[in-house]
Amino acid sequence: MKIIHKTYLLLAVIIVAASVNLFLLLATGQETEADSNAIIGATDLKATIERILGVSNAVAAGDEGARERLEMRLNVFDNILHTLKNGGELNNNKIAAVPDELKSDFEKIIILGDSYKRKAETIQTTQVFNQEVKDALKYVLEKNGELVLKVNEVESELFPLDRNYNRHKEISMELLELAKSIGENTLRISIGEEGDIQAAIKKDRILFEANLRKLLQIPLTGLEIDGLQIESEDLEPIPRENSSALRDLDPLWEAIQLKLIIIESEPLLSREFGTALNELRNERDIMLSSIDKFVDVWQGLVDKKENEKALIVQGLLIIDIGVFIIVLISIRRSLYPLTSLTLALSHVKEGVYGEKITYSSKDEIGQLAETFNTMSITIKQKEEEAKKIEIAKDEFLAMITHELKTPLVPIQGYADILLGGHLGELNKSQKERVEIIKSSSASLLQLISDLLDAQKLELGQLKIKAQANNLKTSLDKTIASMAPQALLDQIELIHNLKEDAYALYDDERIHQVLTNLIKNSLRAVQPKTGKVEILVEDYKNEYKISIRDNGKGIPKNAMDKIFKKFYQVDTSTTREKGGSGLGLAISKGIVEAHGSHIQFESELGRGTTFSFTLPKSQKSVI
Repeated sequence: MKIIHKTYLLLAVIIVAASVNLFLLLATGQETEADSNAIIGATDLKATIERILGVSNAVAAGDEGARERLEMRLNVFDNILHTLKNGGELNNNKIAAVPDELKSDFEKIIILGDSYKRKAETIQTTQVFNQEVKDALKYVLEKNGELVLKVNEVESELFPLDRNYNRHKEISMELLELAKSIGENTLRISIGEEGDIQAAIKKDRILFEANLRKLLQIPLTGLEIDGLQIESEDLEPIPRENSSALRDLDPLWEAIQLKLIIIESEPLLSREFGTALNELRNERDIMLSSIDKFVDVWQGLVDKKENEKALIVQGLLIIDIGVFIIVLISIRRSLYPLTSLTLALSHVKEGVYGEKITYSSKDEIGQLAETFNTMSITIKQKEEEAKKIEIAKDEFLAMITHELKTPLVPIQGYADILLGGHLGELNKSQKERVEIIKSSSASLLQLISDLLDAQKLELGQLKIKAQANNLKTSLDKTIASMAPQALLDQIELIHNLKEDAYALYDDERIHQVLTNLIKNSLRAVQPKTGKVEILVEDYKNEYKISIRDNGKGIPKNAMDKIFKKFYQVDTSTTREKGGSGLGLAISKGIVEAHGSHIQFESELGRGTTFSFTLPKSQKSVI
């Protein structure tokens, strides 16, 4: 039998079983449907209580349209309470009345509901905001921009003064930050944000007043400065020609300060409204708890009725389990051959091609297995062809790169001859152009060398001549070659190795690695403040060499890509200062060819450290 026919048969069995179960469950569930709907109605009552509080909060936030919505919510609240008490229809569902044994408990909920409703009605009809505080907020928000501009003018007038007025300038900057903070906190109160914002405004106001008095040569007497670490300061009087903005600032601040005192001392919400809202929040929790207990008891009564029908439900479950076991066994037997196909596909995912599936049946799975076998063989053939093409491509690129390198040597040589005057003196313009030829050919030669090294690494043809070399000599030589660039940008370039230290490595290749890493560090640090260190740590059988800088670091999204060929973290900087994107890939290949691994640690804004190890030689003196 075909799988599709088996599937139809199994579906028919499941549909028949489901139909029987549905019929029996509907027959047994009709008796308790009204009670269940009533319990759901009690849950809706809880949701309505929450919505009443939510709409009340919207009224408190200044949404006048919420008052009408609040009235609608209160009507829904009354309707649910009435329907639960007497029974009837709610949301197009028939619900049962509260059982006699629960009526006394429900009466308590009705009493709590009446109180909750009265608080909500108070919120609906009461003015929300304290008008005096509201006017004060509006005034401060309107004048805050003028205050900030005036403080900026004070700062501008103080700027030309000599160092005797440095403290005055610091105070003016503090005034600017305080003015901005006052504006932000005032805005936060005006939009209804909660928290200890009034205390923050008071602190900013006292600090602003104290700093303003210092500039105006006014004593701090009468200010509430306890705990604010404010001290009197003996400052030089500001020349009159530099204090015009300061004199204008004083009356403006006095007017704003009076309004700030009102904002600090009084809540934005009116007292009657705020009291009603707080009581509503408290009674909400009491009502929700009472309804939860009531629903639990009612649910217990419903469960008691349901227990009487438990035997029927258990019988249905046994029948269902039997049917599904039969269905599962049939499906498992029909689909078992797919396990072999899944395993073969997982091998393909891992890169193993050419595997065949043995399956003799001619059903749909047999056709699928035959198709898979054809696909697997085809992929294997294509993969082998792709490998041959890739190797040929790499060999061709290595050959072309080598051939491109050959004509650059005479170009550089003749450029040196011309610059040396061996073929006649050159004028300034000619020398500049010949130097451009020489510089460009050197850059092209370096790029070709990097490409050639990258291809040798790719093909496994890079030769390493490891022998005993003095690390100190290698580091001195590398730093000497990079010193001109470091001196040009005033970057500190040092190493910590003071004595001879012998290790087994290819001096030319390790010099190439160090040069690449130092170049990257020099690009990453800032001129004048940049620092690049080469640190050598002595271990039992090896030396650890680390190149550390205090540059901008490597972003997290680039950390897994930096060793890929041609990848550049910051293309704009790399293009400006030169770079092919091959340096780290080549360095990684050279270090691995020495039997080591290159590692790095980086933190944005704090720098990067690359490190690798080299084995000691018998000559080591460290």
